[in-house]
Amino acid sequence: MEMKKRISLELRNRTPAEVAELVVDNCRSSDGEVEGLTDDFKELEFLSMVNVGLTSLAKLPSLPKLRKFQNFGQLLLSWNYCCLELSDNNISGGLETLSEKCPNLTYLNLSGNKIKELSTVEALQNLKNLKSLDLFNCEITTLEEYRESIFELLPQVVYLDGFDAEDNEAPDSEADDDDEDEDGEEGTGPLGDYDDEDDDDEGSEGGEVGLSYLTKEGIQDEDEDDDYVEEEEEEAGEEGAGVHGEKRKRAAEDEGEDDDDDDDD
Repeated sequence: MEMKKRISLELRNRTPAEVAELVVDNCRSSDGEVEGLTDDFKELEFLSMVNVGLTSLAKLPSLPKLRKFQNFGQLLLSWNYCCLELSDNNISGGLETLSEKCPNLTYLNLSGNKIKELSTVEALQNLKNLKSLDLFNCEITTLEEYRESIFELLPQVVYLDGFDAEDNEAPDSEADDDDEDEDGEEGTGPLGDYDDEDDDDEGSEGGEVGLSYLTKEGIQDEDEDDDYVEEEEEEAGEEGAGVHGEKRKRAAEDEGEDDDDDDDD
């Protein structure tokens, strides 16, 4: 799809002045130039033109409000990131246009372009607010002491290809927040299910639970003990009576037998 048509579709019945974010990745520029963007996009805060076949930025309109708020940890918590994504194009020069059209730019992604020389990047010196620059997969990265040279040439840059001068990775608070959310969901879910299952098992197998159950059980135990003592006494009495009765009966039977013996005699 051509860039002009794609931008027209992205407007979605809005005027250019109403658009704050515009993504036209993977469309095609017919002549390698920016097409369909005008100065009317004065409220544009985030622009992404990834893999659209750009060879030049000469027709880039004035976009002074290009910004996307991002956090790189507490160090960069208050930075307003004017973000321009231009990765995977065929740009080899003309970067001075960026300081003219996007003077407040703080994040620039030029990875996967045709940038070969340090002199090409030198044009970014006028971007005084540039804090993060991405040149990954550009031929310039094969130069000896590439990183040292870029940090020296552009002292305002804090992160190059996602790492600072001491090779510390740029923290991404948005990713950290996503991880915390995922951990929280994974952590609380099983625990909640586990507790529910335990409650169900205890309710189905053990019946009543808790202090009231223990108290009731204790009272029942005491009643059962009392009943048991009384039952033992009653049983003891019955057993005694039974034994004596048997003995008396046995004695009578014995006497009867003795009398029979006497009669026989």
